[in-house]
Amino acid sequence: MVEEFAGLERVEATMRGPLAEYAASIKTIAGTHETSLSLYGSILRCPFDAGLQSARSVLVVPCVDLGILRTLAEGGLRFGQSGIGAPLIMTAKYIKDSQDTFPLELIEIHQHHMTLFGVDHFSQLAVEDDHVRLQCERELKSILIGLRQGLLAAAGREKVIGAMTTDVGEALIRTLRGMLWLKGKKEALPAQDVLDDAEQITDRKLTGMRTALDPFTNHGWDQFDALYRDVEALGEIANAW
Repeated sequence: MVEEFAGLERVEATMRGPLAEYAASIKTIAGTHETSLSLYGSILRCPFDAGLQSARSVLVVPCVDLGILRTLAEGGLRFGQSGIGAPLIMTAKYIKDSQDTFPLELIEIHQHHMTLFGVDHFSQLAVEDDHVRLQCERELKSILIGLRQGLLAAAGREKVIGAMTTDVGEALIRTLRGMLWLKGKKEALPAQDVLDDAEQITDRKLTGMRTALDPFTNHGWDQFDALYRDVEALGEIANAW
């Protein structure tokens, strides 16, 4: 019988069994009193489509043991087929030391996570606004460079250009969450609400971003151009804050 984990009633019913098996497997292989496993992101929002999304998690261990990671990897294909992605591996020290270098990623986990077993390392977060602003600016500039290079590599192929528009959506939402954090909006919000609030604080319609996040909208040159203009404008705003 697979161990039951408190909180799994919050996830899609079809994912509860696979996630309980996944957590039990990790606890058996890597479990000590200092090990913890937390789910975060879209798996905690219903509906969840295992065909389109991956359940994400963070495994916090006392130290990184490659042998244990290799053993965990042996079940990766089986869990991947159930819509469960490979966990992020961190230590408590890594989390503490990364609050100045990767604040956006930690904010994303902090805002919407659930700890299945062990200590909750993400309920409290001590990130500084300057570090958040710098990473927002860096992320937006990196996305711009990626869009430019991708456009050249696409060699005029409309399908490739459209794919780039959808690929950057997750990074952009993470960055917008950081920009909202800087303005005191620190609660967890779904992507569409993040866009709504971001338009208010920046006084700009983010039409390109909305299109990029809509899987049912055509993604071609016009949408790519609109997305590029949005990212460019947001980079200038972040730089000025």
